[in-house]
Amino acid sequence: MSTSIKQPQVITCKAAVAWGAGQPLVVEEVEVNPPQPEEIRIKVVCTSLCRSDITAWETQAIFPRIFGHEASGIVESVGPGITEFNEGDHVLTVFIGECKTCRQCKSDKSNTCEVLGLERRGVMHSDQQTRFSIKGKPVYHYCAVSSFSEYTVVHSGCAVKVSSIAPLEKICLLSCGLSAGLGAAWNVADISKGSTVVIFGLGTVGLSVAQGAKVRGASRIIGVDTNPEKCEKAKAFGVTEFLNPNDNNEPVQQVIKRITDGGADYSFECIGDTGMITTALQSCCDGWGLAVTLGVPKLKPEVAAHYGLFLSGRTLKGSLFGGWKPKTDLPSLVNSFYQLADLHPLPFQMRLWSYDVV
Repeated sequence: MSTSIKQPQVITCKAAVAWGAGQPLVVEEVEVNPPQPEEIRIKVVCTSLCRSDITAWETQAIFPRIFGHEASGIVESVGPGITEFNEGDHVLTVFIGECKTCRQCKSDKSNTCEVLGLERRGVMHSDQQTRFSIKGKPVYHYCAVSSFSEYTVVHSGCAVKVSSIAPLEKICLLSCGLSAGLGAAWNVADISKGSTVVIFGLGTVGLSVAQGAKVRGASRIIGVDTNPEKCEKAKAFGVTEFLNPNDNNEPVQQVIKRITDGGADYSFECIGDTGMITTALQSCCDGWGLAVTLGVPKLKPEVAAHYGLFLSGRTLKGSLFGGWKPKTDLPSLVNSFYQLADLHPLPFQMRLWSYDVV
């Protein structure tokens, strides 16, 4: 008696498609091809809007395109040869993958995979083709995820299996913004107890840095934002003081140096403005001050800073996805999420839905 293996077929579903830079997204019927070798197809359960999506939608030239890279979902089908995933597995998507074999993946000093790094051309890592189409014409991917679709196809190295009891509608944020902020505080800066921290930009990433600083025992967490409505919300996430640059007659870095007796121990630029990177560096103290940049700039990618800032002992570091190795670190981070929720129930449970994207 012969047996047959069910082969994945093309799926027709709805997706929010961007047809041009800055143009409103349109909900369209799209065809999603079956996963190829080393790929899985995911039913997207929850997706978040990241500032990076907005920046790319406003400025990039690859269209039509399906944006979205921060998502949780359930594996619908797997490509040939896939053994790591099965239908029904709960997963997080990630915009940088982990092959576990390249030089960067083998090093404990990096999380930037040489094989599955940032995908900028709107195609799959494996064959440089798309898995989306409308009436036979290709629709391009974004960051190898494209979660603004009911179904999407990703490389198996760009998905992380997580516990089936983890609420997908909440851990979705761990696939980008929340992990980026926590990791910047814990892995990149390694914030010490009793330190002073200043955070520029109180969106998802900035608030996550604040949570990470609070868990590490920072004594002062200064949040800087031009939106006064974020003041009270930020305090729920651990911010102890709020500064609005528009409320002061002197540059904000001078205000920070004055109120901290010489500058913060750590500063974080979470806006995506290279001018603010310089401001964050100037806000640090001499000797050991560390500035970490997390934002993706919309314009002017070059950073300018006086050499004297570095001669005085300050350090500037970049942070991509908080330094986490996605497949190695995210499962345990998801589990730690529950422990943190028990220790800090206000920010990690009740306030989870209060994240802002800008």
